[in-house]
Order: sequence, then structure tokens, then C-alpha cells
Amino acid sequence: MLFFNLSAFYFFYFAAVGVYVIFLPKVLHDIGYSTVDIGIIFALAPLMRFATPFLFLKHIQLDQTVFKLALFVSVGCSMMFYFTIENFYMFMINNAILGTALSLILPYLEVTAIKTLGKEKYGKSRLYGSIGFMVISLVLAKFLTHPHVALHYYLVVNVLTVIFALLLLRHDDVSHDEEQSKKPFSFLEYWPFWLSLFFMQVSFGGFYNFFTIYETEHGISLEMTSYLWSFGVICEIVMLYFQAPLLKRNLLAVIKFCLLITVVRWLMVYAYPDSLTITFISQSIHAFSFGLYHSAVIIFLFSLYENKKLAQQFMYGVAYGLGGFLGALLAGKLYGEYLFIYSSLFAFIAYLCLHFINTKKISVS
Repeated sequence: MLFFNLSAFYFFYFAAVGVYVIFLPKVLHDIGYSTVDIGIIFALAPLMRFATPFLFLKHIQLDQTVFKLALFVSVGCSMMFYFTIENFYMFMINNAILGTALSLILPYLEVTAIKTLGKEKYGKSRLYGSIGFMVISLVLAKFLTHPHVALHYYLVVNVLTVIFALLLLRHDDVSHDEEQSKKPFSFLEYWPFWLSLFFMQVSFGGFYNFFTIYETEHGISLEMTSYLWSFGVICEIVMLYFQAPLLKRNLLAVIKFCLLITVVRWLMVYAYPDSLTITFISQSIHAFSFGLYHSAVIIFLFSLYENKKLAQQFMYGVAYGLGGFLGALLAGKLYGEYLFIYSSLFAFIAYLCLHFINTKKISVS
């Protein structure tokens, strides 16, 4: 039952992400938002994801009470979409609050997932998130006949996410008092690792925001580009299912390998943008540069810090928050023939950072 509930949570959580990322920008554009307005709206979530964990360093604890509050706030914000979407400022505030709530939900349950499922089953549960993302992209594309349809879908999958998240609370055995007794959280203790996380996500800025434009400008059809996206997710799912033996090895070495092969991936995209065969091969590497990398990072962080929930919060904040935000901005500034050269450079910097980690202080297995 635990595996089912956790898998269902991942499925609906990332289905909601799919609605938000894939379809909400189009909804806003259709009702009259400018591209600048849309950019501001979608910059808020990663910024809030980065800023929120700092509130939990001293005076606030991510316990069950705060977690439940975040869940109910996310549902409230989903309902408020209907009333705020026509007003830019109200919708912006609504998205900022939603971003804060979402920055707490996934890190909290990632700790539960790792503790209860272990390295062997974590990936097999997490892959349902990728499936949820794919399913919603295929289903909603056929039914998005009116802007409010996307809001209906978002509210429904968000409510289902909350239901399964609440069912998982019985498996959370870390009390508030136990968390308070842990030693203070410190970035400086493992600063090279945090810097590496940041640069890895910066390297993805060009891919997440401009891959479709980049490929279509080099003669790949929009339909075929959508197949490339789907193929990458399929490879990610396969990796998540079979990755357990790899996660039993030296995790730091696994992360380094994922970073190096990501460097190769971006160089392939740069060198052969009009080659469908090479581009499909580069997309297959998504299995390593996201699937295996993400799992290895999550589990590695779990072994580094005593305050495991706060560590996961900061992972999402530093990497997908600040790294994702600045990666998008830099990709827009650097877009052109050499975009993925810069992406490979950022990934290589992420790799080099790991060589400054003091391995004597940690258990790397």
C-alpha cells in the first residue's frame, strides 16, 4: 500500500506540473497576457523555491503541521486560479503563494520515500511521476478547447496529489522534537556539492527553454521534436526502473559520470542539430543526466545531512530554483549557434566542482 500511495502521489504531483508548465503559458497567452507578463509569472515559482528554505534554517520546522498547511494552501491557490487569472497582479501573488507551498511538499515526501523504500524501490516509484507528466501532456492536448479546461485539470490532479500525500503521513516517523535536536544546517561544509548542483541546472536552461526552437530552426519538424521530448522521458523512466544496482555503488562517482555524459550530450546537440539520429542518441542520455543523476543526488544528500528534509528543500531551491531561474535567463541571453557549447561548459564546471569535496568527511557509498 505504501508503494502504491507514493507512486500515485508522484503520478498526480507531476501531472500537475505538466499542466502548469506545458499548458498554463498557452492559457495565459490566449487570454491576452504578453510574453513579458508570462515570463514574470513563471519566474516566480523557481524564485520562491529558492527563497523558502531559508525561512526554515532557524525558527520554522518542516513538520507535519507545516506540511499539511502547504498541502491545503496548494489546493486553495488552485481554486483561486479561477478568480485571479484575469488580473496580472492578483495572479502573480497567487502563483507566488503556490510556489511557496509546492517548495515544501516534494522535499518532505522525498525523505519518506528514501527511508521507507530504500535505493532498490525509490526509482520504481518515482518513475510514475514521469508517466504522469507524459499522460497529462497527451490527454490535455486533446481537450484544451477553452482556457478554463486547463484550470479544471490542474485543480483535480492537485486535489488527488493532496489526498495521496495525506495518506503517506502515517509513514513519517521523524518528529518535530527529533528535527530540533539535529546540528545546524551548513552550506559551507559541502559547498562544492551545492555549487555543482547549481551549475548542472544552469546547463539545462538552454534545453528546457529553447530545445524546441533550436531543433525546429535546424529543420526538425515540430511533430518530430515532440517525439524527441517523449523519447527522453521514456529513457528516463527505463533508467528509474533499473537504476537500483547503480545506486549501490559509489554515489559520488555515479554523479560525476552523469555530469560528464551530460557534457557530451550538450556537445552532440551543438555539433549535430540537424541529425535526427544523433539527436535521438543525445536524448537517450536524459536517462543519465536527469533520471540517474536526480536519484543519486537525492540519496547522496540523504547521507550527508542530519536534517534531511531541510537538505531536500535546499536541493530543490538551489538547483531547480536558483539554477533553473538563472539558467533560463542566461539561455535567453546566449541563444544562438553556440548555446549548447555554453551548456556543456556549465555542466563541466559542475563536474569540476565535485573534485573539491573532502571525501574524508563523507561516506560516498
